[in-house]
Amino acid sequence: MNVFLIIVAAVLMLVGFVGAIVPGIAGPPFSFLGLLAVSFIDGSSYSTEFLVIMGVIGAVVFALDYIVPAWGTKQLGGSKAGVRGSTIGLVLSLLFTLVFPVGFLAVLLGPFIGAYLGEKSVGTEDHKAWKAAFGSFVGFLFGTGLKVVYACVCIYFMIKGLV
Repeated sequence: MNVFLIIVAAVLMLVGFVGAIVPGIAGPPFSFLGLLAVSFIDGSSYSTEFLVIMGVIGAVVFALDYIVPAWGTKQLGGSKAGVRGSTIGLVLSLLFTLVFPVGFLAVLLGPFIGAYLGEKSVGTEDHKAWKAAFGSFVGFLFGTGLKVVYACVCIYFMIKGLV
């Protein structure tokens, strides 16, 4: 049974890491499920508190991945229209990836284009609209970075729990 759980944990961690980079795959939940699988292995020393904390952190990272692009838009001077455009662009790009296999590119460009179009819809000058769109892009990169760090931390604790 332990070998089976190790294989399941490794696969979940791999999917979690890939999901941290590739849009459309929920990376943090898979990484957490990998830790959970390791916790059922004989001799594992994960406490319930540790698992709850890692689960909460994973949920926060997962949620921030959808919030941070809009926040980045606002931080670089975007108006409410730019923030709304960034959010709408993200949602539409996620839906677009369900139909067309362009995943990463669509989710990368969706909030960027949405923020730009949102700003232009209220008459914002081009340079300010591009700046808001860039904020959305930076927010996307930050969210991806958070997911990668979370996946790496989970992999570290999985290896530590197995050794």
